[in-house]
Amino acid sequence: MPDSSSTAAQSLLTSAQSVQHIRDGFDQQGYICSEQIATAVFLALKLEKPILVEGPPGVGKTELAKTAAEYLQRPLLRMQCYEGLDESKALYEWKYGKQLLYTQVLKEKLADVMQGAKGLDESVKRLHQFGDVFFSEEFLEPRPLLKAMEQEQGSVLLIDELDKSDYEFEALLLELLSDYQISVPEIGTIKAKHKPLVVLTSNNTREISDALKRRCLHLYIPFPDARLEQRIIESRVPELPDKLREQLVGFIQQLRERDLKKLPAISETIDWAKTLVLLHADTLDRDIVHNTLNVVLKFQEDIDNIEAELSSILSSNK
Repeated sequence: MPDSSSTAAQSLLTSAQSVQHIRDGFDQQGYICSEQIATAVFLALKLEKPILVEGPPGVGKTELAKTAAEYLQRPLLRMQCYEGLDESKALYEWKYGKQLLYTQVLKEKLADVMQGAKGLDESVKRLHQFGDVFFSEEFLEPRPLLKAMEQEQGSVLLIDELDKSDYEFEALLLELLSDYQISVPEIGTIKAKHKPLVVLTSNNTREISDALKRRCLHLYIPFPDARLEQRIIESRVPELPDKLREQLVGFIQQLRERDLKKLPAISETIDWAKTLVLLHADTLDRDIVHNTLNVVLKFQEDIDNIEAELSSILSSNK
């Protein structure tokens, strides 16, 4: 008889029978997504393929994986990428301390192990029987990628900011992304007990290899249009007045048309909305913008340039 957790996981996948089911489920989790995003998640679940999510920082790429884990009621396993990341941090490493302790125990029991052995060949065979234990799964320390393979009820594996890693790390991922398995030389091939939903994110700071892209569905998340951004703010900061929300989103949309060092993303829009609520603002006037523009813009050069145009931006946004 299947356990309750397995049945629940299966029923969730069964409920995701359409793109609209995905979209509605994400809405309930507070992630307001476009039909394109919902379609990518739906296809990834049905085709059992990874998703490579690209786009500027702060548009909801990482949040997409977190929301998918909540929606599917699966554990989220996150691998944060950085330059120099290798298999010992991403796949597995050996428990050297435990191996050393086992070596000490074996030394103390060596006489018992070798008792009755006849000749060198038999002695070596006995030692080999114990030596193989050193490189068994008992001494294997799984890292995020291998942990995702071991989850009985599946998982959501987030490989975050892949573009910060090296091409060598991308090569490590190819077997996992194509066959959902990992090869450990001393043990053999470890296959996923339940194929995870794999979400890879990239901020486009470098090109991702063709070999990796071929194994993934591709999704690009741009900055949201005004209508979608208003829905997102309404969901995340419902206490913000309607009129102020319209003014805020209109202001942000105009900022993104400027030549700035860093364009404000949806994460900055949400932070600014929360800031206006905390300050009990009821309209977006010059004073409130001047005092809180640093929440939205991260470079002083950008702040200075926008403040020089503040009057014209505010007047066109009324």
